[in-house]
Amino acid sequence: MAIKTFLDLEVYQLAHKFAMVIFELTKSFPYEERFSLTDQIRRSPRSIAVNTAEGWGKRVYVGNFKRHLVDGIRSLEESKSWLLFAKDCNYITIDIYKKLLSEAEVLGSKLQRLHDNWQDFNS
Repeated sequence: MAIKTFLDLEVYQLAHKFAMVIFELTKSFPYEERFSLTDQIRRSPRSIAVNTAEGWGKRVYVGNFKRHLVDGIRSLEESKSWLLFAKDCNYITIDIYKKLLSEAEVLGSKLQRLHDNWQDFNS
């Protein structure tokens, strides 16, 4: 299948799904966390998807696309840290934490592979 838009990128699809799972999960976080942990744990996974989409828009400039993928990887690492805080604050179970961490590792691997293998838009 040809990739015509960022929506066709598997990494974008996984990143969007990851962000939405975390969004749903955080609906049960305590109100007092609304402006700290909840806000941050929602922003970082969204940044993965958004950076992938923005990079796709600049894909004709290989360096720009790769920079956005690196920014997405950075946001993924941030997301993993926020998930650890959520687990340690007992807002999510260890099982949910492990499941999300596993999904994050798959996503990270795919982002890195896309970064390493992207050559040129016309290739």
